[in-house]
Amino acid sequence: MSTVKPAEEQIEFQVNSDNKGHAVEQDVLYQVYASKGPEWHHTMTRRLLRKVDFHLLPFLILMYLLNFLDRNNLSQARLGSLEKDLGMEGTDYNLATSILFVGYLLMQLPSNLLLTRVRPSLFLGIAMAIWGMISACQAAIQSFSGLIVTRFFLGFVEAPFFPGAVMLMSSWYTRQELSHRIAWFYSGSSLANAFGGLIGAGVLGNLDGAQGIAGWRWLFVIEGCITVGVSLLATIFLPNYPASTSWLDEEEQAYAQWRLMHDAGEADEVGSTSIKEALALVFADKRIYLFILLQHTSLLSQNFQYFFPTIVQTLGYGNIETLLITAPVWIATFLISLLVTWSSGKSNDRSLHIMALMIVSVVGGVIITASNNIGAKFFAMFLMPMGAVSAYQIIIAWVANSFPRPLVKRSAAIAIANMIGNTASIYGSYMWPSSSGPRYIPGGSATAAIAFFVALVALVIRLVHIHMNKRLDETATSEDLRSSDPNDLETRAVGFRYIL
Repeated sequence: MSTVKPAEEQIEFQVNSDNKGHAVEQDVLYQVYASKGPEWHHTMTRRLLRKVDFHLLPFLILMYLLNFLDRNNLSQARLGSLEKDLGMEGTDYNLATSILFVGYLLMQLPSNLLLTRVRPSLFLGIAMAIWGMISACQAAIQSFSGLIVTRFFLGFVEAPFFPGAVMLMSSWYTRQELSHRIAWFYSGSSLANAFGGLIGAGVLGNLDGAQGIAGWRWLFVIEGCITVGVSLLATIFLPNYPASTSWLDEEEQAYAQWRLMHDAGEADEVGSTSIKEALALVFADKRIYLFILLQHTSLLSQNFQYFFPTIVQTLGYGNIETLLITAPVWIATFLISLLVTWSSGKSNDRSLHIMALMIVSVVGGVIITASNNIGAKFFAMFLMPMGAVSAYQIIIAWVANSFPRPLVKRSAAIAIANMIGNTASIYGSYMWPSSSGPRYIPGGSATAAIAFFVALVALVIRLVHIHMNKRLDETATSEDLRSSDPNDLETRAVGFRYIL
């Protein structure tokens, strides 16, 4: 449980400003906030969050929906004539899936560190426009090699968005609030899978051959053009950071920053630490290696997403029916994820939720390989994403929660964990070779084993944080709680505890 004592007892507020008078004024304002009663803070927080949720979340959800749709529409296109038209065979589809993540990884860390120097709305909006255009250009490819090239660059340009969006949210929400908001944000992937199936069914069923163009080509054109259109709105309306947001008045801007200071004991100071120093801070904190392992194995346990329509097709239905059947699975996953992340945020627990959800995924993986019963396999197809995808949303929040400040360190930690974590998708796609159908024993059994390992890693991190919190308890009475080493426990403010 993370608790925070009154801010005037714990935080020496430092406000960077060229105008010293303004800095003093800001400091006084922060101290005024610290002296306010719980009822005032409750009212002010509700007023602020209402504005932030309205302006920030809808755009991020829509952007991620389109991000995942453009990344994953290959799985719907496969049920059309994609492989036949491009002469694909064997593991060609697996390579086309995995190559996207090679480009994705190469741009991951540089893009997220640049985000601390460039206006997020502009940076993410431009990246979105470019990936939308590349996605639409996939409709023009005439060979398998052309598909590989476009998929590589699609991943390269998509790289800034996911870690950038998580980092941006962590600059607005406290650690307790972040988990549920990330769930809403990550719901874009579940909704993309649901809508992707519906859109794929509509396009492949009604536009195949229209104007002499194959249905899978229409799919890329339509979804890519929608992405470009939304990107233009994102550059205008997507919020940046609290201190530079026009739809908050000065009091709300200051209070938005104060809340984060009160939560973590440090302010988000853009540019206060160099990129080199940020990397040093992250890798000196040995917990990052555990979180990288957690995120990597969690993503590995989700690789079935890129083959889901093909897996569902083993139930014996046609292409269009298969795409329609995928929709309720992802809608259920979306609803479950909102419930468990709300519970995670409310209880300030991450590890127990992750462990329980991964066991659900284990059960799904076992059933899908052990049973030939259609009803049982369909039930398992609900369990696998409901467990693994919902758990991943909590993992993302846990990473951001566990490296709270400074901004550039948190940005680097999120990017590094996401970058190395996504290497799982490069080789994980080969867990589901078409030759292993219809039971897909290698993929299902490996997914179950990996999901169980994710639960074990979450348990280890929980034990590490329990140990660190005990050390914080022991130093709670110390007069000087800050040291020159930013990775020492003593740099955390009085009352700060790592979330379990």
